[in-house]
Amino acid sequence: MEVVHHSSAFLLPPAPANHHPSLSYALVVLNQRLPRFAPLLWQHAKLRLCADGGANRVFDEMPALLPDEEADVIRNRYKPDVIEGDMDSIRSEVLDFYIKLGTKVVDESHDQDTTDLHKCVSYIRDFTSDLDKSRLCILVAGALGGRFDHEIGNINVLCGFKNMRIILISDDCLIHLLPGGQNHEIHILPSVVGPHCGLIPIGMPSKSTTTTGLQWNLNGTKMQFGGLISTSNIAKDDTVTVHSDSDLLWTISIKKSQDRLHCQHHSYNFFKPFRSNAPYKLIILHARPTAASAMVRLPLDPYLGAPVMPHVENDLKRQATQVAEKTKEICSSKSLNDAQVEIRDCHGRNLLCHAVDKYNASILVVGSHGYGALKRLKRATREDN
Repeated sequence: MEVVHHSSAFLLPPAPANHHPSLSYALVVLNQRLPRFAPLLWQHAKLRLCADGGANRVFDEMPALLPDEEADVIRNRYKPDVIEGDMDSIRSEVLDFYIKLGTKVVDESHDQDTTDLHKCVSYIRDFTSDLDKSRLCILVAGALGGRFDHEIGNINVLCGFKNMRIILISDDCLIHLLPGGQNHEIHILPSVVGPHCGLIPIGMPSKSTTTTGLQWNLNGTKMQFGGLISTSNIAKDDTVTVHSDSDLLWTISIKKSQDRLHCQHHSYNFFKPFRSNAPYKLIILHARPTAASAMVRLPLDPYLGAPVMPHVENDLKRQATQVAEKTKEICSSKSLNDAQVEIRDCHGRNLLCHAVDKYNASILVVGSHGYGALKRLKRATREDN
């Protein structure tokens, strides 16, 4: 039996232009708060649709996600290709703005029997002959959160279009359908998703579900509402396999730390030597705070501090080691095999000063603490001078 592969690669920055991904993406924006990575989803998509009031969200919230540029510049750049729906939520000034930019408007106010997401998916299926449907994955932003009946309506669309790949996305998790009777192989990207996940029967009970790669695997297990369903499970391996006799919903958490990883992926994609006279060296530094500084933020009784301190120290070391290992993995995937990764025991705001003193680098790429250090340097504080 053919294996159906699933991945969350759309949560990573797009591959270089010469790389041909296995899937192409369309993005549908619904009328809920945009996820923090909405610009990334937009960048992946070949077709962008706003479902009615979703256009308000793009107009209002996209500039806030990209605060370094003027709002008007962002609004002109992030122009939907299509606005589709019954047009009962979109503001008139937003509709006029996008019409002037050339956005196509499909008014289906005559149809009150289907949701705006259903209308958008139908449009993609029926009126986009230039898209290869066999390789198409539809990303739906704003599909979760808000009113529960809206969420259920969106999940119902997954079941109504089970022959199409559709992923519902929020800031915290994603959901998609695993049609029954197929072998599914889910490729876990631990830098951006997991470990918490779930498998939920939808439409009818599952008489037999078998999995691998989870902390609590199922082995011919029966699942149904009112009985066992697999929630709060843990993805243990980089690949999870699922086979069931009936349709299941797969859900997995999205990590908040992915923004840092997006920055790394983007920086390494475009890393080139500043000077033509090689050799050059890429050095990545990570600041590991001391246990004492970390515990200052914890509401602990001071008398409990001493016995807790070793556990906090070990956890900080474990986290720093994971960061270093993931950084090396990313560098290797970008063929930056000579990159040097160092962990420094200091506060993040001091890391930039140490880097300048030690390496006299010709280029500095800094994270949030580095920006803070640059601001203090401009104010000429003694420490950073």
